[in-house]
This record gives sequence, structure tokens and C-alpha cells, in this order.
Amino acid sequence: MRDFDEKNITRAVIDRFKNTPDPRLKTIMTSLVDHLHDFVRDVELTFDEWYFAIDFLTHTGQISSRSRQEFILLSDTLGISMLVDAINHRMPAGATATTVQGPFYVENPPEFPQGFDISRGLKGEKLFVQANVSSAGDGPLADAVIDVWQSDTDGFYDVQRPDLSEPTLRARFRADSQGRLHFWSILPSPYPIPNDGPVGQMLAATARHPWRPAHLHFMISAAGHEKLITHVFVQGDRYLDSDAVFGVKDSLVREYTHEPAGVAPDGTKMTSDWRKLQYDFGLKRLA
Repeated sequence: MRDFDEKNITRAVIDRFKNTPDPRLKTIMTSLVDHLHDFVRDVELTFDEWYFAIDFLTHTGQISSRSRQEFILLSDTLGISMLVDAINHRMPAGATATTVQGPFYVENPPEFPQGFDISRGLKGEKLFVQANVSSAGDGPLADAVIDVWQSDTDGFYDVQRPDLSEPTLRARFRADSQGRLHFWSILPSPYPIPNDGPVGQMLAATARHPWRPAHLHFMISAAGHEKLITHVFVQGDRYLDSDAVFGVKDSLVREYTHEPAGVAPDGTKMTSDWRKLQYDFGLKRLA
């Protein structure tokens, strides 16, 4: 076929994929071409706009590194990450809602015993976290593996702070025989996603802010269950209704309660006020 125009080129390109051996890949590529071509026709894209888009995506790749994944940020800020998450995590009753992993997770964080203070002496309001991990609609999950990570008081993760010599405000724990977990930290703070690159330029050009509401990250794994990736947000945070990456769900918002000086649940004597978070996690059984 020759003489391609704006009406017949889409079908011609789709036809070129007709011999794709993998049927799922064929479905994806066919739909991708169909929707992209419709988009170009819909907005009547100019050459200048298309070259700008190519340059934008090129810069997005160039700025990405081990500690910064700009494409994840782009996916997050366009709502694609949460859309994919929603499609792939249709949860049963009793299962905790999922949300985006975000760009600051680090594989194989250091493992510590329960009760450890993951803040490692960083400034901030002391926070005691208690959690229970169970199978959705069933009993506790003994020995569940729980990864946690969070921002500091200034809104930075440890991978953004070259002055830190060891992983901080991140750890791996194991639930006890009753699926229980407790550890110490500091109250997390709202923070902006990295906005000095292409994603930041996009947000500024569209009059959007880069802020995320304060939260703790949890990644929980247990045999026979789907891995849970979620946050627990701080009730009352001013960014709950405008999260830059669309990750907030009502069931994930909790009060980080103010507690007076005294004895904490694990026996620690607190000489000043502190915060406490209690949350119960439910994991979805694998089919």
C-alpha cells in the first residue's frame, strides 16, 4: 500500500503488526498505534509540538538514574501509575487498598528487629508505629516481611541526602507469630517530588504543584498472598486532595495521634509528647 494520508495510515501501520507472534504484544501494539494516531488527529499536532515532545522524552531518559527515575515520576503525575494499579488490584473485602510505589524505594533495605528506631537520631517528632498484618477476612500472617520507608522532617528521602552514610528512615521488619509489628520513627512530612527536570517543567507549565501529602510507605509480603504496596497518610495534611501523583484513598488516611509524655506501648519512657500510628493491613490471597 502507498499514498498514505491522515485517513488511511493508521490501518496501514496496524496491518504491519499482523504477524506478531505474541498475541498479547499484538493487542498492545495495535491499540497503542490506534490511540496515538487518534490523539494526533484530535489535537492536529504540529511538527514543532512533536519535536518538543521528543526532546521532552529524551531529557526524561537522560536525567534518570539509580536514585531518580524520571519516567516513574512522569507516569505518576499523569495518573497512569494509579490507573495501572487500580486495574491490577481489584481488592476483596478486608484487603488494604494499594497505591503507587513511588521512585524512592530501595531493594533489600536493612533488616532490623521489632522496636528499632529507623530515624537513627534524625530530628523530628517521635512516632511509634503499631500494625497488624492479616489475610483479608482471615487470621494473622506470621513472619510477614514488611518494608517501610518515608521522608524526613525536611521532606527528603535518604537517597536524596548525600550527607547520610547509611540507610535512614527505611528498614525491613518481620511480623511476629501473631502478625504484629511495632517500630519507632519520626513523623513524616509533605514533600515535593523532584521538580528540577522535565516533569517539573510540565507541572509548572500546567499550573500544578509538585507536593505529596505526608505518609509512610509499606510493602508487605507473605506466602500465598499478593504483595501489598501502599501508604498510610497523615490525617489533616493540606495536600490530601491535591496529591501530585493521585495516590490518596480515604481508607489509607489515619490520625497520627498526639500522645503525652509517659510510657509508650513497648515500655519506652517518653519525656516529651510523641505521636502514635495504629493500622491494620489485610493482604489478598493469591488465586
